Amino acid sequence: MTLLTRNSDASMDTSTGQFAPQLTGLICGEDIDPAAPCYIKNADGLVYMADGTALDEKTKQYAGFSPRAAKSGQPITLFGTGARFSYGSALSIGIGLFIGATKGRLDSAATTGCWHPIARTISATDIVVTMLQVLPVSP
Repeated sequence: MTLLTRNSDASMDTSTGQFAPQLTGLICGEDIDPAAPCYIKNADGLVYMADGTALDEKTKQYAGFSPRAAKSGQPITLFGTGARFSYGSALSIGIGLFIGATKGRLDSAATTGCWHPIARTISATDIVVTMLQVLPVSP
């Protein structure tokens, strides 16, 4: 597994974001990084960064990507399938990306909590969201 390095200036491409599914009216339960996969916590209904350390709420409740950095208590909209992000540098093109074991990050290989890619690299710098739901592991 390789945890992808996210650039400090990671950002969403607004021309694709305007057509991607959006979840609005949400509030951050923690400080959120830009271009981070996020979930909505059942206990409080707030947004947190997802992590793939286990097949639990932090992956099962995955709801989309953050378009920007936001502080705890601030409103945020999450973006889904089709949203493009400037993410890193020297990315291998065509790689499936999974919720990483480090919260808010992506990995190039499946993690314990995320067996299906939720995004894909489409250039040396950009990714696109490809899935809005983490599917359970089959027995």
